[in-house]
Amino acid sequence: MGIGAVAVALHWIAQRTDVASTQVVVASHDLPFGTQLREGMLEVMDWPASGTLKDPVADPKQLLQRVINTAIMRGEPILASKLAPLGEKGGLSALLHEGSRAVTVKVNEIVGVAGFALPGNYVDVMVNATDKTGKVMSKIVLERILVLALAQDASTSETKPRLVNAVTLEVTPLQAEHIDLARSVGSLSLVLRSQVDTSRVTTSGASMDDLFKPTALPLVTPVATPAITPAVPHVSVTRTVNQPEIIRGSVKTLE
Repeated sequence: MGIGAVAVALHWIAQRTDVASTQVVVASHDLPFGTQLREGMLEVMDWPASGTLKDPVADPKQLLQRVINTAIMRGEPILASKLAPLGEKGGLSALLHEGSRAVTVKVNEIVGVAGFALPGNYVDVMVNATDKTGKVMSKIVLERILVLALAQDASTSETKPRLVNAVTLEVTPLQAEHIDLARSVGSLSLVLRSQVDTSRVTTSGASMDDLFKPTALPLVTPVATPAITPAVPHVSVTRTVNQPEIIRGSVKTLE
């Protein structure tokens, strides 16, 4: 009777497991972004049916030769949202959104925000050049530009500052023209921006006149304060007279 009960329980658990799980294609090992999926990189795993997955893939053959546009860890499901469009061959182009372009800007350790601008961050592009009247101006010309890569590394897992000599940015075709013109007439600088800051800033730029403009400080009228007579603190003095001295061993006290 015991063996029969165990057999029935195992059969019931197997049925419940089949109903409560589904097969999902996952990565067999860590895959960096831009990887073109091939055999040996994928495996099928049972996934809880109650788990919320958007556009899971059950057949590994559907993913062969596709390119991922983000890093995927071992055992992580490969979803349709993590795949680059059909026809991509991998590399940095897999990270570009439709209609975007990648442009590389030469920087130094200061212009590159001292290495704090990492892939995935947003920056503003500022140009220092001479205007039509001959004045030297500094002006933010592009705002909230995504950093795609530092030098030849586009990994977003790095969190430490890195000093590089080139930064690749994701821009529109019009913004690419503005950057090319700006660096031909002056020098470019990057201004690190908050990830959550989406506001637009309108400035007229800064010139030498603004830099050396005298600062007009408001005049402060002194206010007459009434004279305060310092209070004399009351000091109480306790005087002890004719205190007997008692010596107990090596301890001397007054009583």
